[in-house]
Formats: sequence, C-alpha cells, structure tokens
Amino acid sequence: MLDLILCVDDDTIASMLCKMVITKTSFSNETVTAYNGEEALNYFNTLKSNYSNVESIKKPQLIFLDLNMPVMGGWEFLNSFSTEEYSDFHDIGVIILSSTIDPEDLAKAKKYPMVIDFLSKPISKEMLEYIKTKIQK
Repeated sequence: MLDLILCVDDDTIASMLCKMVITKTSFSNETVTAYNGEEALNYFNTLKSNYSNVESIKKPQLIFLDLNMPVMGGWEFLNSFSTEEYSDFHDIGVIILSSTIDPEDLAKAKKYPMVIDFLSKPISKEMLEYIKTKIQK
C-alpha cells in the first residue's frame, strides 16, 4: 500500500472515482487532488516551502495525471515538473490517465523518465492491480 497519491484531473467526477477506487482497494492511505497542472505545481511548491529538510517531506509516491485540462495541461505540467526546480520530486512515478490513447501521445510520454505508464480512463480495480506490479519492480 502506498502512503500518498496525487490525482491531477479537472473532471471532478473522474477525481472522485479515482479516490473512491483507491480507497476501496486500499491502494493508498491518502489521495490528494489538484484540478490542473498549475495547482499540482503549487502543491509541490507548498511542500518545498513548508519543509526545510527535503527528506522529511511527506510527498506523493505516485501521480495520476490527466492530459487535457484548462489553465495548465498534463504535458505542460510534465515539462515544468521535470526541471531542476522540482528535482526533489523526480523519484515520484507518474501514470498518465487519458480518455484517448493517441499513438503520438504514447510516444511523447516515453520521453519523460518519470512516466511509468499511459492508461485509458476510467481508473479501475484491475488497473490498480496492474500498476502495483509495475511499481514493485
């Protein structure tokens, strides 16, 4: 079981479903949400500013990331998140959850070392079982 997951999705129903499935399957103790990439970056900025010792930060072990969001989409988030500014968090795995599986997006996702997988919405119990096998390696 993971301790903390960040779900980044502008769809409140998708976020609620994500939290519900994670809770029902005991996949994580806690799930926090952000409604776009900018909110997610602000979340990490808050973590950095509230802790002087990076090792003491309770940070997510996994991020579920939607691609198409207003304000700042998933690709823009990944571009910013993969910079030196967020290097303290580069050990966090990212699962892209998207409603479309575009081959170009799949290829683009492989350019980000933190992206573990690219899966189709909605999240399911079976998907979480699959993810468990990927992150335990």
